[in-house]
Amino acid sequence: MTIDRDIELNALSHTHSLAEGSSFTYPGGGPPNGYGDRAPTRGGREAFQSKLNRFVDSFRREDGVNVHVTDTDAVINGNRFGGSDGNDARSREHNGTRYYDIKSANKGAATTLLARELKGRHLQMIAIGGSIGTGLFVASGKALSQGGPASVLLAYMFIGVMLYCTVQALGELAVIFPVAGSFSHFSTRFLDPSWGFAMGWNYALQWVVVLPLEIIAGAMTIGYWNDQLNKAIFVTIFLIIIVVINLFGVKGYGEAEFVFAIIKVTAVIGFILLGIVINIGGTPTSGYIGGKYWQDPGAFNNGFKGFCSVFVTAAFAFAGTELVGLAAAETANPRKSLPTAIKQVFWRISLFYIVSLTLVGLLVPYNDSRLMNGRNFADASASPFVIAIESAGATVLPSIMNGVILVSVISVGNSSVFGSSRTLAALAEQGQAPKILAYVDRQGRPLVAILVSSTVGFLAFLSDVSGRDAIFDWLLAISGLSTIFTWGSTCLAHIRLRQAWAHNNRSLSDIAFRAQAGVWGSWVGLIFNCLVLVTQTWLAISPIDDPDQKEPLPPSERARAFFLGCLAIPVVLMFAVGHKLWYRTSVVRVEDMDIDTGRRDFGRLGIIKAQEEEERQSWPRWKRIYKVIC
Repeated sequence: MTIDRDIELNALSHTHSLAEGSSFTYPGGGPPNGYGDRAPTRGGREAFQSKLNRFVDSFRREDGVNVHVTDTDAVINGNRFGGSDGNDARSREHNGTRYYDIKSANKGAATTLLARELKGRHLQMIAIGGSIGTGLFVASGKALSQGGPASVLLAYMFIGVMLYCTVQALGELAVIFPVAGSFSHFSTRFLDPSWGFAMGWNYALQWVVVLPLEIIAGAMTIGYWNDQLNKAIFVTIFLIIIVVINLFGVKGYGEAEFVFAIIKVTAVIGFILLGIVINIGGTPTSGYIGGKYWQDPGAFNNGFKGFCSVFVTAAFAFAGTELVGLAAAETANPRKSLPTAIKQVFWRISLFYIVSLTLVGLLVPYNDSRLMNGRNFADASASPFVIAIESAGATVLPSIMNGVILVSVISVGNSSVFGSSRTLAALAEQGQAPKILAYVDRQGRPLVAILVSSTVGFLAFLSDVSGRDAIFDWLLAISGLSTIFTWGSTCLAHIRLRQAWAHNNRSLSDIAFRAQAGVWGSWVGLIFNCLVLVTQTWLAISPIDDPDQKEPLPPSERARAFFLGCLAIPVVLMFAVGHKLWYRTSVVRVEDMDIDTGRRDFGRLGIIKAQEEEERQSWPRWKRIYKVIC
């Protein structure tokens, strides 16, 4: 019989929340309030009071949790957890000098109390549709107008290759170490604690600022049907929906993303089929379209600069795919679920982005005035998907497409709270953020981090304030290049992990999931990420000329344009340099790298792989090929 589940994280892994019965015991040997899984049968007021007490009790922290082990502390690979030397000792003083304790930080990330309730189907949908939103449906319009259809296609393929290599590296890291706050933790463990600190706050800020931006995008999408409605009403509705979903815990997030992703994937496939029909059949005002827009007005716009300008837009559109790695800490079976989800990225890149944007470039000329008529980044009226459908003379389909954009906006907003809250909680566990953010209640939710992340969503109420565009331009600038830093650091962390693995004479067969692109893929991903940073810096210094601009920009406007394009660079450097000056950290040496703490105990990995290989031999050839890809 095939073993279809991986080995538990020794005694520290729990699949369900403490309130629902887990591998943990309650302090004192029994559940709170003296009752078991179900309260005693009571009637009327007493029953209501009992349920209310249990509901309130679920929000409390489970202090002093005892784990089912023979000793008072949990032990992973020889490292003892708990006690005064556990999660409370990240930064210390030694002979009057401050230093950062990486060993304690590793323990803190490994001993998270987050609930492990995500299943394989949740991860697959998060990988396929977790970030399909305004980056694809709306922002691609600006990319098309600046670079032309060929630039869009080539740039998205370029970023797609880079992301494929990055996610493969992330998959290997996350399967070996399914720990909280994967991105910041991997950089802290394998690169430099100061760089890990910067990457954690960089990633948290990226998602924190995306929340109000996506909520505003949703409120503006409603304006497609009725522009007179007060946007604050819909900002309130969307914010409440997003917060409530996240308060249901990781399982609520997973189920919501599963539904949202199905809607988005169905819409993209429907658009691809419709786009083919429109391209062949033509619009009411013209016949067969084919590739005429690649000839007139042309395939490229603004030359090489136009091509480079699409890179950041493409990276913004792909942002969110890496959430699969962040969700590893809350996955019931990461060894089996994560590899499948990681491989799904191939289909997402090839089908949902490349094919759909190829059709957009065939159906909408880059000089269409509607592409640049959007009032800001969130205006769905500038979506090339909507414009393509409108050009075909359809009356109902544009509204349906806007409805899909609305669902996508809520989905990305939902992911922003998930991504930022988990990152903030993990930073706190590693001593890199205020300790209160590490609060995890009895349902396995990082409650304080969720509330802090959600509070930033109130900025969306500025949508009706004059001067709001300038505010949101700066917010968007913070998140613009953040993903590039995260992806590049992940590739470098994977390279360093392999170096440490070889240094410790470990066999590659001991790795449950190996990146298909290997170390070379991580080098490709790292170099490509660096190239995107270089091109974006160049464009920020020497932006594309505006044909309507008769005189050169004054120095103040040029400086503003530079920082709007590269604000993430000084922000990251400020965090990294500040932390390094405070703790005097240094690059982690290969011989000092910890490749055991928090690692899944795959003591029977060889047996599991042998049984899976035996089962694989009975598959038909098509299934074996399919499983390699997916």
